[in-house]
Amino acid sequence: MPLDASRNSLVLPLLGLLVEQPSHAYDLAARLRERYGQLSATRSTVTTLLKTLEGAGLVASRVPERVGNRPPRTAYELTATGMADFRRRVEEGLREGQAASVDFVMAIAYVGALPEGDAVSILDSRADRLDRELATLREQPGGVAEVHMLEVAYWRTIIAAETSWLRTLASRIRSHDIDWSGTHPTN
Repeated sequence: MPLDASRNSLVLPLLGLLVEQPSHAYDLAARLRERYGQLSATRSTVTTLLKTLEGAGLVASRVPERVGNRPPRTAYELTATGMADFRRRVEEGLREGQAASVDFVMAIAYVGALPEGDAVSILDSRADRLDRELATLREQPGGVAEVHMLEVAYWRTIIAAETSWLRTLASRIRSHDIDWSGTHPTN
């Protein structure tokens, strides 16, 4: 875990799950594993992050509740400050996340938390930035065998594919092919 727990890659999806509904650490860890198998989410890590987020005022704990014979569990809910931080993290991941990165994937998972126009604008800006990045990647430096530069061709393909996908997504949002109603959290 990073020294600054707020930089942990689990924070954005954790806050996103709390946008959907208040939950306890065990439930959140299970939902993170189920939805995002590529992320390592143990209950102890989730518990530690929840306590850190509570200390920062992003989440609030409820009075522990007992369900059946299970031990009492503390559920957490997002605060207004937490919702603002969540949206900031989504925007940051969309704007600044590296192509094909976990940061970008987690941000795109929660793009519906943003107003429709903001989402389209950010997606268009990202596609423009990636187009500029693609233009600076040389096909193959002179005098270097292709076998030693395969990563350049790979990266060009990844960036081109993400740019195309972003433009298609922005177009679908603009044309209302993707229903944006009810996706924008009210906090």
